[in-house]
Amino acid sequence: MLKRVRKTTRRRVAAIAVAGAMLAAAVAATTGPVQAAAPNIIVNGGFEDGLTSWFVNNGNATDGATLSPTTDAYGGSNAVLVTNRKTTGSGPMQDLSGKVQAGKTYAITARVKYENPNSPATKQFFATMHYGGGTYTNVGTVTVARGQWGLIQGTFTIPAGQSVSTARLFIETPWTSDPASAPDTHLMDFKVDDVSVAEFVPSTTIEALGKNPGEGNPLISHKFGADGNAFVHDGRVYIYMTNDTQEYKPGPTGVSSTNTYASINTITVISSDDLMNWVDHGEIPVAGSSGVARYASNSWAPAMESKIVDGKEKFFLYFANNGGGSGVIVGDSPVGPWHDERGSLLITGSTPGASNGKNWLFDPGVFIDDDGQGYLVFGGGGDDGTRSAENTNHPKSTRVIKLGDDMISTEGSAEVIDAPLVFEAGHLFKRDGKYYYSYSSNFGFGGPIDPNGPPTGAIAYLMADSPMGPWTPETYKGIIFKNPGTYFGAGGNNHQSVFQLDGQYYFTYHAQTLNSRITGGATQGFRSPHLAKLDFNADGTIKEVKGDYKGVEQIRNLDPYRVIEAETIAWQQGIATEKIDGGSEEFGAQAPNLVVHDIDNGDWTSLAKVDFGTEGATGVTAKVRPLATGGKIQVRLDGRTSPVVATIPVDAPLGEWTKLTAQLDGVTGVHDVYFTYVGADGADLFEVDSWSFEAASSQGVDLAVSASSRCIGASTYVAVTAVNNGEVPATVELTTPYGSKTVADVAPGKQAYQSFNTRAGQIDAGTVTVKGTATIDGKQVTSTYDAAYAAANCG
Repeated sequence: MLKRVRKTTRRRVAAIAVAGAMLAAAVAATTGPVQAAAPNIIVNGGFEDGLTSWFVNNGNATDGATLSPTTDAYGGSNAVLVTNRKTTGSGPMQDLSGKVQAGKTYAITARVKYENPNSPATKQFFATMHYGGGTYTNVGTVTVARGQWGLIQGTFTIPAGQSVSTARLFIETPWTSDPASAPDTHLMDFKVDDVSVAEFVPSTTIEALGKNPGEGNPLISHKFGADGNAFVHDGRVYIYMTNDTQEYKPGPTGVSSTNTYASINTITVISSDDLMNWVDHGEIPVAGSSGVARYASNSWAPAMESKIVDGKEKFFLYFANNGGGSGVIVGDSPVGPWHDERGSLLITGSTPGASNGKNWLFDPGVFIDDDGQGYLVFGGGGDDGTRSAENTNHPKSTRVIKLGDDMISTEGSAEVIDAPLVFEAGHLFKRDGKYYYSYSSNFGFGGPIDPNGPPTGAIAYLMADSPMGPWTPETYKGIIFKNPGTYFGAGGNNHQSVFQLDGQYYFTYHAQTLNSRITGGATQGFRSPHLAKLDFNADGTIKEVKGDYKGVEQIRNLDPYRVIEAETIAWQQGIATEKIDGGSEEFGAQAPNLVVHDIDNGDWTSLAKVDFGTEGATGVTAKVRPLATGGKIQVRLDGRTSPVVATIPVDAPLGEWTKLTAQLDGVTGVHDVYFTYVGADGADLFEVDSWSFEAASSQGVDLAVSASSRCIGASTYVAVTAVNNGEVPATVELTTPYGSKTVADVAPGKQAYQSFNTRAGQIDAGTVTVKGTATIDGKQVTSTYDAAYAAANCG
């Protein structure tokens, strides 16, 4: 934004060429973020109501022009034509008094075009705010080619002390002292359309390519997640993370303010069974007035374990309530639902042995030994201000305590962990009869750092013969992982966990890699989850881990012949996820159901190493909710610009969830699958809930399918019948342009039937799709049929 103070003679204090260049640079820097939907405060911005609410700028006595409607519009049917201009500022104006507020930020867009053949080949235009008197501010600009529509855009913040009692917006060309000397250059006619001013509400959707295809790190690139704690259950690893996205607030330049952690009160969960395709399970509302643990204000650094209590498996999620204590909530599964069984923090200053008056009581790490006894490590900080070598290297700020059989209480007194240079991120695990306590070292409390201990900001570890230690400096064994800044340039804090899956140990850590890729190198403290293999020496000590973008190898191929949540993603660009009502098709009715949303033209998602087998796939189905007409989903193999092998037109009724299918021509073998999204620019196209693929089979589900149109009163209906001619029960899904119906366990010889109300008196001829799924010879088989129905007029 460039602020200009004008006298009534409109003299400038700097040459307009310099001012234009400065503004162009400023606006270019502010067009990065995507703005979330906000009301347009401009009335009749598309001029569809003629000149209503518009008048000629009259800020100076010399201003003057003629406004008239024109059908040469950028959008819709009308625009405004500006002729007979007296000054460069003579253009269409609208009064925004009472609509804009001092201190707030707004986004401006407008379309402009000029066509005078005697005018320059290109011309700069401004959107300008006039706050009264001589205070004018250019708030958006574009340099447009003659005969083409150009887009003025920009963001601007009205100064906190600025009076807005006479705030007005207008469109102009660059000021010059004597425009009449060259009217074709300075006073040309021009047209304006689609003017919008809205409060700037930045979208947290990440548009940058944050994870390159083929890379394993960061694990996800559509949101942030820190302090990852891994929990393995039924062959799947779940990672629970501090939800840094809650603090992510990109401003007009696309850069967020620094992450302070202060507002974070939810925990993000992702999971995978192959370590490359990660499912987003959304956020757990832990703390705050809407959280499960309403007594807490924050939820940082989670830790998870499960245990059978009173004959039922329960899932215990521990969290840090900032530095003042740690709490626990209980779930019925790794993804909930969640409830509070304790009603208060688990670890506080009154917990026996927990506090020494200088340490924090956060970063809980939970461990259950083979005998079922649970343990909790916690704590951190410890700077007493003395700047002594003893306090720097041995702050004795972390603890270990036994948990009660119920996992939501403690037993006895906490024991001190005297880990060298300890700071935070305590984690406890066991391997081959040995216990490992890992932690993040501090960055120095002012005293000299012992060279025999770990370097600053690293993950170090101790080894002992018991979960209770004793954990002394003599048990220190070395470091596992240097600070992330060693490998990725951006440092910051360090946090980790260790898990075992399919016989291999893995190490989780976080780094600001996604943050860096969004901004082109700068970071503001927003962290992302990473994975690495963890290997051991013959004596049980740990081999040092090095951070990289490659990550770990995918440990198994993905089975496509099932429901796959659309928020299962290997690589993506431009999308976000959102929780909707109802349960998950893949993870059960009690699991949260997320969908891929904020899908724009050019966005894409992908699945890694999908195994279609030797017989291959003959179809692909998407459960979608169209939000705009004309959208399409393209399916590609092995690259986001590879040839399209199938296209799903998203042509169902707007706002309704529908399953749509496209044929595949016998895709076989293992491929990365890319879903690329196509539609009108500037529109949210659709949302996607799930994918599934149809397997080729020598035996299919034998259905006799028919469809017809009929009248009931003045309404038309489409009736669909599917008779099961097979020898086993089948689930039959009837899909029409007017809705769908699934009928389970249709017995041999029986039928599935549904009559769909079109809510119209007249319909054109069309086609229905019927899908039958059954288990034949031990294998799930799906067959798809189409049936046509005739046009109908019930008027």
